[in-house]
Amino acid sequence: MTSMNPEKNRRVLVIDDNKSIHDDFRKILSPDEPTRAALDVTETELFGNPANEEQEPQFEIDSAYQGPEGVTMVTEALAGGRPYAMAFVDMRMPPGWDGIKTAQKLLEVDPEIQIVICTAYSAYSWEEISEQIGNNDRMVSLNKPFDTVEALRLANALTEKWCLIHFDLKKTQRLTLKYKRIKE
Repeated sequence: MTSMNPEKNRRVLVIDDNKSIHDDFRKILSPDEPTRAALDVTETELFGNPANEEQEPQFEIDSAYQGPEGVTMVTEALAGGRPYAMAFVDMRMPPGWDGIKTAQKLLEVDPEIQIVICTAYSAYSWEEISEQIGNNDRMVSLNKPFDTVEALRLANALTEKWCLIHFDLKKTQRLTLKYKRIKE
């Protein structure tokens, strides 16, 4: 596991029946240090000293190979006080739940989790997905084969969105508590 900024939740769950997809997400979202160092050296050789030395965040990646396993992991993470900020969910995972049912169950367990539905096939239109799950601002789609940069940007944006939502919730709770104390 990689270290995380304690103020940022960069916990990501990948739910896919294909192990190579899990490996791909790990390479993209949490490259090991030798790989990162080699890329930094190559970038410096090609472009000179980087103007912005800020590195991409490291994500903590966990894997589930079927929908029910993923829902169990999300439930346990919530109970343990370490929720996932987001999940990449494959649309097709035979012989079990498909991505729609998995997303529905994830949102029942944790209505704040951000979900990326990954699909190589257009078996369902986004309208059909929205009909079954509801028009939810916590879900987006990513087509397979996915672009590395697009997957990384989605992870960055959605984990940041999760953090901002939770920061606002905590701030609201503190203000409400403060107001109650003043009122008493």
